[in-house]
Amino acid sequence: MKAVSMQNMSPRKVTLPGVLKLLLVVVTALLLQACDTELYTDLNEREANIMVASLARHGIPAKRVVQEGGLMSVTVDEDNFAEAVSILDRLGLPQQKFSNLGTVFESNSLVSSPVQERAQMVYALSEELSHTVSQIDGILSARVHVVLPDNDLLERNSTPSSASVFIRYSPTLDVNPLIPKIKTLVANSISGLEYDSVSVVPVAAVSLDIAEGAPTMTLSSFLGIAMPASSVARAGWIFGTLLVLVLGLAAALGWILWHQRRRGPYELETPP
Repeated sequence: MKAVSMQNMSPRKVTLPGVLKLLLVVVTALLLQACDTELYTDLNEREANIMVASLARHGIPAKRVVQEGGLMSVTVDEDNFAEAVSILDRLGLPQQKFSNLGTVFESNSLVSSPVQERAQMVYALSEELSHTVSQIDGILSARVHVVLPDNDLLERNSTPSSASVFIRYSPTLDVNPLIPKIKTLVANSISGLEYDSVSVVPVAAVSLDIAEGAPTMTLSSFLGIAMPASSVARAGWIFGTLLVLVLGLAAALGWILWHQRRRGPYELETPP
């Protein structure tokens, strides 16, 4: 039997970078347990920025996630999902989508009937005016309903055109000075429509501070970090788990290093 000294042959050592990689994997798995839920999808960059900023002002952290095609989605922690939806709804976010003249008059048919063309025209005017009014600062949402009667040009007693405007505005906005301007805007946008034939119905949105039954955001402190009260328990669980994990890995690493230092060179017997 021939004994061969194998001083350079030792068991595979566990290195510190390897332990750190293992710790990183475990930490990532723990953080993924605090799953985010998609709040709204298919948003442009401006819409996503406004929604994230609005939620941040009310103490709810949100994230923007880029989707395929360049659009974005807004995600929040699943514990804050219901409260985030309530806040954005009262803020009129995301803003309502409106059709324009180009999309309304897209038709697959070669020839449209007069009734269809008239209905499309009324709908297109309503959508365009609703979009314009909703762009006024402080207006959360707006709808404009246009009535264009089908009058005979030879008839004397024709029915005049009319329009009604519904606006939902922020409680902090003084809407009274805006009403005459909105009536003028709508009247000048439709041929034959008189100023007095335009009615505006303003409705104040419920304030987030006095909304009946609205959840209130309560902030708590965890290790000096302000966060929603609903997230403190989860943060404590994650922190405790990480602390136990780090201590366990440190003990295991210390034992491995101590064990490797105690082990000296050994001999490996090979057959003659």
